[in-house]
Amino acid sequence: MNAWQSDDTRPIPGVFQNVVEQPVPNRGEVLIQVHAAGVTPSELQWYPTTHTNVGTNRRHAIPGHEFSGVVVAMGDGVDLKIGQEVFGMNDWYAEGATAEFCCTVPSAVAQKPARLTHVEAASIPIAALTAWQGLFDRARLQPGERVLIHGGSGAVGVIAVQLARWRGAQVITTASARNREFLLQLGASQVIDYRTEQFEDFSRGVDVVFDTVGGSMLSRSWNVLGPAGRLVTIAADGESTPDERTKQAFFIVEPNQHQLLEITGLLDSGHLRPIVDAVVPFDQAGAAYVGQNMPRRGHGRIVVAVIPED
Repeated sequence: MNAWQSDDTRPIPGVFQNVVEQPVPNRGEVLIQVHAAGVTPSELQWYPTTHTNVGTNRRHAIPGHEFSGVVVAMGDGVDLKIGQEVFGMNDWYAEGATAEFCCTVPSAVAQKPARLTHVEAASIPIAALTAWQGLFDRARLQPGERVLIHGGSGAVGVIAVQLARWRGAQVITTASARNREFLLQLGASQVIDYRTEQFEDFSRGVDVVFDTVGGSMLSRSWNVLGPAGRLVTIAADGESTPDERTKQAFFIVEPNQHQLLEITGLLDSGHLRPIVDAVVPFDQAGAAYVGQNMPRRGHGRIVVAVIPED
């Protein structure tokens, strides 16, 4: 099958296209014909891309761990249907979905939302699960609380804004000025231009900070929390910091079928909508990972169309 793989270079990794052996599902696994795959460029620098789950070296990993596609084969013990349309995310240590086929486990996928195309569905799993797990599982966001979301126009941020508003929270977010009106339409009550404004001047005493940016945005955010405030971050520097409270605030998203089903309901009911930044043909997927010029809206997720949609 055709696939894109990490070239394992450091410090700036890239990807290359290659023909590799099509995976065969083992017992308890399902084989997906990938129609579209979401792009997380930073994953090329993550530990699982160059290591196995037992710490040995791993070479030429296939990136792209969120996808939408069709079930084409199953191992023993799997209760899915051939031809079923599904979306989901697979384990970071598994081969990803920037390929014609990928393997995963049934608990990592759910029925594709009926209202969404495969491209739209592929933009959802990692972003929505990250936002759900950060806002609801870890921060325990409650209706009526004030939440500050850093990076509101990013792939995770656009979903976090919508989920927080759906939960009944008051949403403040940082973003560039060009995305102000867009984020207000998504449900933010206030958009702070991070280039010209200091978020501390507008968000003292917030109940929750959800950080997708890191750096000084993260370190400064502790000062705006109220007495019972909670902070969560997905920024990579949260994992490597010597600051214990930041280490406790950091988390990595995990596959969760139950949450995907909840998210599917919100998508099909219109309470949540996908935000696709750009769609890239499969043969140009490398451009999405190395940051080459491509037409972009400036908010949401880049998606690789493995199979072009009509």
